[in-house]
Amino acid sequence: MCKSTNCNELYIRIASQNYVNKMSKDNVQIFDTTLRDGEQVPGCKLDAEQKLIIANRLDILGVDVIEAGFPISSPGDFNSVLEIGKLVKNATVCGLTRAVKKDIEVAAEALKYAKKPRIHTGIGTSDTHIKYKFNSTRSQIIERAIEAVAYAKTFVEDVEFYAEDAGRTDNDFLAQICEAVIKAGATVLNIPDTTGYCLPEEYGAKIKYLKENVTGIHKAILSCHCHNDLGLATANSIAGVINGARQIECTINGIGERAGNTSLEEVVMILRQHPDLNLDTKINSKLLYDTSLMVSQKMGMPVQPNKAIVGSNAFAHSSGIHQDGVIKKRETYEIMDPEDVGVNESSIVLTARSGRAALAYRAKNIGYELTKLQLDAVYEEFLKFADRKKEIVDKDIHEIIAICEIEIESVV
Repeated sequence: MCKSTNCNELYIRIASQNYVNKMSKDNVQIFDTTLRDGEQVPGCKLDAEQKLIIANRLDILGVDVIEAGFPISSPGDFNSVLEIGKLVKNATVCGLTRAVKKDIEVAAEALKYAKKPRIHTGIGTSDTHIKYKFNSTRSQIIERAIEAVAYAKTFVEDVEFYAEDAGRTDNDFLAQICEAVIKAGATVLNIPDTTGYCLPEEYGAKIKYLKENVTGIHKAILSCHCHNDLGLATANSIAGVINGARQIECTINGIGERAGNTSLEEVVMILRQHPDLNLDTKINSKLLYDTSLMVSQKMGMPVQPNKAIVGSNAFAHSSGIHQDGVIKKRETYEIMDPEDVGVNESSIVLTARSGRAALAYRAKNIGYELTKLQLDAVYEEFLKFADRKKEIVDKDIHEIIAICEIEIESVV
C-alpha cells in the first residue's frame, strides 16, 4: 500500500490529466431547433406550457443554443420566445427571422429578457431560390444579407446568418456572401442543406472550402443545419464538423420539416463514441432517453422502434447468436452502454429466433435455475409457443415450465 500523501498526489495527477484530456477536445456547440424546425411537422403544434417544459429540459440537458421560435410568425410564437427567454438560465436563446427589418425588430423585442440573446436571420442563396423565390440577382441577395445582419447587430451582439439552400449553392458565391456578412458582424454562419440533397463528402468539402477561402472566417463559427430527405442529415453534420464546423443544428428524435432534421442524440453519441475525432459536446447524455420520451409524448410523434440511440429496439436483442454474445459480454454486440443514454439495461427479447442461452437467462431472472437437461426439455416446449407468438414474455415462461414440470422431474 502507498502512503496517504502519495496516493493523494497520484489521484490529483490522474484527475488533472483526465481534465486536460477532456478540455483538449474541441467543443461542438449543440443548437437545438426542436421548438422551431421541429414544430413545423404537421400535427406537432405545442402550447406555451409544453414549450416551456421542453425548453427547460433542453437547458438542463446542456444544449448551447435553443432556437425558441419564429417570433413574427404568430402572437403565440412571439410570447413563447419571450417566456423562454425569461426561463432559460444557461443556453443562448435564439429567434428566427427573414432578412426583413420588421422580422428583426419583432425578434429583438421577443428576446429582450434573454440572458444570452441571438437573432438568426438570413436569405436563400442558391440560384433556384434567387431566381424563382426572390426574382432577384446574386448581388442584390448579398446586399439584403448585409443589411439584415447589420440591422440585427444594432439589437444584439450575437447574430447568426443562414444561407438557405446552401447545399445547392455554388461554393464560390457562398464564400462571397459569407465573407460579406462576417464584415457586417455575423458571429455564426449557418450552412443549411435545406433540401437534404448533399452527400457527406460533398457537404464536408463545402465546409472545408469556406474554412479555406473566406477572409475573416476565424471571426465566425460555421454551423451545420442538415435535413434528412435522403437519410443523410446526421452523416452530413458529422462530415461538417470533421471539416471545421463547430456547431450542429439538430432536434430531439430528429423531428422536423418533411423527413426531419439531424438527430441531436445521434450526433452527440457519434462524437462520444469516436474520441479519435477529438470533438465533443456539453450534453448530459444520460438524459437523452428521457428527453426523447418527453418530446415524443408532448408532440404526439412516436419514436420508431429501430431509431438509433433512443428507439425501443436500440438495445434489444432477439437473434440467438446475438443474445448469446451479449449475455457473455455486452460489448460483443453493443458499442454503447445503454446507461450512458439513460436506458436501464439491454433487453433480451425471446422469439422463435432465440436460443437456449437466452431462454436460460430469462428463466433465471424469474427464479428458475435450469440444468442442461431441463433446459433442453423446456426449450422444445418454448419453440412451440414461439411459433405461435411474436414474443415470449415472463408469464409465458412460467406456463412453459409448468407444462414441462413432469418431464423436468424425470430428467433430474
